[in-house]
Amino acid sequence: MEIRDRFIEYVKIDTQSAYNAEVIPSTEKQRNLAVLLEQQLKDAGLKEVCISKECCLYGKLEANYDGCKAPKIGFCCHMDTTPELCGTDIKPQVIENYDGRDIVLNKELVIVMEREKFEHLAAYVGDDLIVTDGTTLLGADDKAGIAEVMQMLAYFHEHPEVKHGEIQVFFSPDEEVGCLGAKIVDKTRFCPDFAYTLDAYGLGEISYECFNAATAVVTVTGENIHPGLSKNQMKNAILIANKYLAMLPPAEIPAHTEMYEGYFHVISFDGEVEKTTMRFYIRDFDREQFEQRKQLMYDIKHFLDREYGEDTVCVEIEDTYYNMSEAILPRFEIVEAMEAGMRKAGFEPYIKPIRGGTDGSVMSQNGIPTPNMCDGSHNCHGRYEYVSIQSMEKITDAITNIVVGFAEE
Repeated sequence: MEIRDRFIEYVKIDTQSAYNAEVIPSTEKQRNLAVLLEQQLKDAGLKEVCISKECCLYGKLEANYDGCKAPKIGFCCHMDTTPELCGTDIKPQVIENYDGRDIVLNKELVIVMEREKFEHLAAYVGDDLIVTDGTTLLGADDKAGIAEVMQMLAYFHEHPEVKHGEIQVFFSPDEEVGCLGAKIVDKTRFCPDFAYTLDAYGLGEISYECFNAATAVVTVTGENIHPGLSKNQMKNAILIANKYLAMLPPAEIPAHTEMYEGYFHVISFDGEVEKTTMRFYIRDFDREQFEQRKQLMYDIKHFLDREYGEDTVCVEIEDTYYNMSEAILPRFEIVEAMEAGMRKAGFEPYIKPIRGGTDGSVMSQNGIPTPNMCDGSHNCHGRYEYVSIQSMEKITDAITNIVVGFAEE
């Protein structure tokens, strides 16, 4: 199967996850892709292939030569797509030999991907692009990564003369809603010496640094009294919550930060006079500054409590994941192997920090160093998402080179 056909087959399966579900997987429809991949892994010669009750998919391709001393290499991708835009009834379109002009995704709805707005399109002139019809996301995040790993496994199955060490595969559910699958990985089934996630973006991107991340819930308790009788008595939780927001650094939000700059991100605000609840993401690459950000959330609480009464504001903070560089820098040869594999495949790598998290963040925290590499996609989580077929082919070559390179050492 060509990678183009493989990828299109995967994205047509709706696997959107859901926020605030009480079970894993958050949506049962993710299992539809898992079942398809389970059979394809078996067809590619993998052993110990299974789907857990939480929809985690595992498989192992054994080393194919005697006396193998190559490390066990893992590959991780997530099966779910983001809940942020419709992922149902995806209709991928192939733009052959892209000419560098604006791409009309949907003529009827006048949805156009403009080259001036999406400057990276210029790098793909002459490539064949897979795009949306403008009404849904594409799902290249992370089905491009899955297609690339599956294509590599098919190559080794078809070419038994090519030496490789043991390869372990983990396809996870619910990455988009908190890396939930990675948090429950069965380390008796997935226990490589190190692993790679294919969940970065444009061709050549490598990431081994990510945010330290926490979620915060700020609850403000007010006191409602008839507004005609409320002078010096009403305590309006909405206004106090607004005051809390105003005391956070206004420039340190996602819209004003980039690269290694951290931020506070309010993601929901649900308010009435009696009770208002806000939810936040707290992010920073530097561990010390990360702790300072969390402390500021508490400091603002104490300040407002002094003004409005004890326990007017409640702050609950839970760490989500930590910067994976702490686990990867001592094993930097696995990053160098990515760089070498990409160069051998004919494209140049570049290092970029992840302004987010991946399953690899969780894996690294739990003892499996797992840097992130490109899957070739762009404009993820939106209607302008696309991927180059040629990029996916090159990335498949790159990860094949990584595996072969370790077998040759």
